[in-house]
Amino acid sequence: MTRLSVNVNKVATLRNTRTSGIPDVARFARLALAAGADGITIHPRPDERHIRAGDVAPIGAAVAEVAGVAGAELCIEGNPFTGLLEHARRVHPTQCTLVPDANDVLTSDAGWDLSRTAAQLAPVVAELRALGIRVSLFMTPGEPLAIARELGAEAVELYTGAYADEARAGDASRELALLRQSADEVRALGLRLHAGHDLDLTNLPQFVALMPEVAEVSIGHALLGDALEFGIAETVRRYQEAMKGRALRPPLRS
Repeated sequence: MTRLSVNVNKVATLRNTRTSGIPDVARFARLALAAGADGITIHPRPDERHIRAGDVAPIGAAVAEVAGVAGAELCIEGNPFTGLLEHARRVHPTQCTLVPDANDVLTSDAGWDLSRTAAQLAPVVAELRALGIRVSLFMTPGEPLAIARELGAEAVELYTGAYADEARAGDASRELALLRQSADEVRALGLRLHAGHDLDLTNLPQFVALMPEVAEVSIGHALLGDALEFGIAETVRRYQEAMKGRALRPPLRS
């Protein structure tokens, strides 16, 4: 069964438009876990556009409250050269997903070029592994992956944003073929397969049906949008059902 990690970045984005602390991001994480999410993902960027440095420990504590009972996991993702290591040293998440995004990008939209960055990543991966943290590398489908295992990464998260774009346009066959190719390479390397970016209730069933070996999907933007319509508990239930290939009534969208 594919595990659902709820990315709470956009809850923090909403919170940051006021000074009242509403909504409480750690509380939202607790609600998502209580509804059946398998983990929480956060991406603390240097500009604190959503998750702030002060959020990391409270969210980590929220996940730790249920981790022993439900196996919930905390994933901290981000660029390992802009503060991620400091958060990992303090909080010791289950996993860190290393993402090569620049400070000025709107959202993570491309994976690592490992042929150019392996030497820089090697000490980061080694330190995280020494801390007992699982390391996942964010990768674009079709890129060579063998270096990921050589670096000591235990998982690869495939970028699914282009697949989501194609699915909205009506024909996702090209990106699905690239994703399937990369998934086969991940399996051959003996690594865990993860996926994330713009997955939603509409495109998730087809994606998981083609790649049932996906161990984890990280979903935030669409899930929060759906929660505005359905509520967080019902939304988590719908995403868990979608990962079983059961297409439910899609949310209202223009």
